[in-house]
Amino acid sequence: MNYRTLGKTGMKISEIGYGAWGIGKTAWIGADDQESLNALNRSIELGLNFIDTALGYGDGHSEKLVGQVVREHTGNIYVASKIPPKNGQWPARAGVPSEETFTAEHVISSTEKSLRNLGLDTIDVQQFHVWSDEWVGKGDWLEGVRKLKEQGKIRFFGVSINDHQPANAVKLIETGLVDTVQVIYNIFDQSPEDELLPACEKHNVGVIVRVALDEGGLTGRITTETVFAKEDFRNGYFKNDRKQEVYDRVQKIAADLHISVDEMAETALRYVLSHPAVSTVIPGMRSITNVERNMKVGDGLGLSQDQLAKLKAHRWIRNFYQ
Repeated sequence: MNYRTLGKTGMKISEIGYGAWGIGKTAWIGADDQESLNALNRSIELGLNFIDTALGYGDGHSEKLVGQVVREHTGNIYVASKIPPKNGQWPARAGVPSEETFTAEHVISSTEKSLRNLGLDTIDVQQFHVWSDEWVGKGDWLEGVRKLKEQGKIRFFGVSINDHQPANAVKLIETGLVDTVQVIYNIFDQSPEDELLPACEKHNVGVIVRVALDEGGLTGRITTETVFAKEDFRNGYFKNDRKQEVYDRVQKIAADLHISVDEMAETALRYVLSHPAVSTVIPGMRSITNVERNMKVGDGLGLSQDQLAKLKAHRWIRNFYQ
């Protein structure tokens, strides 16, 4: 496993991290706790040392599983979590004041709840689960963050940027107040390359990439025949003719790069890791099979310049969350 520095935090974290949304057993249907625990343990055996969870993933269920595994292992396993917005709005909406989303009291109480779920004394990276640059210099949320740092309850502060709004954190980055950002970045949505990633490089802010596999679209396994459980959020994400659109585009990528569709997941992860600003990518891995497949990508090898150049033509920005 290759390790990268998470920006100004100085933490050396695995290129492949663990995205723990799927093990919360809410949006992703079919997760089995024992299978999730096995997958987490296997990932750590293979060198993974960064896990990203959130209070909102199954109302703390994901955090409890993560904490159970982390406490059982010796050595540094870095944990990142997230504070849900007080008003329950995902993503943050323009014009909504910070007082409705992140007050100092909410930041502190949510973090303390996460610490209880995790069974840990400190969260390595505590993030706001949504963000708007309108909140820079507004409200008292920063007082809460500073107090938590002073008390040793969190080490570093980050934000999870709104879906497909990568530039909506550049102002915060320029203040120097934030240590990390988490962003959607993949072969289809290459927009973070425009403003966000250069700003992160300039200000030494760590970059955690989510949705590198486009919620499964870039694994090559989504076809028009794919059926999800009734309550699975992917029924909405891939509604109407979206499965056909994704399938067709994946076929074109494979043809353009002269690779098999079975190589799409690896190619998608390597695309993200080819950017020097990226510290880690956090795919969801609910099975040992997925863990072993994805962990092989964390070997420090990116894509060739020819492959990267060809992939630029497959930029496709859209918001399937709507």
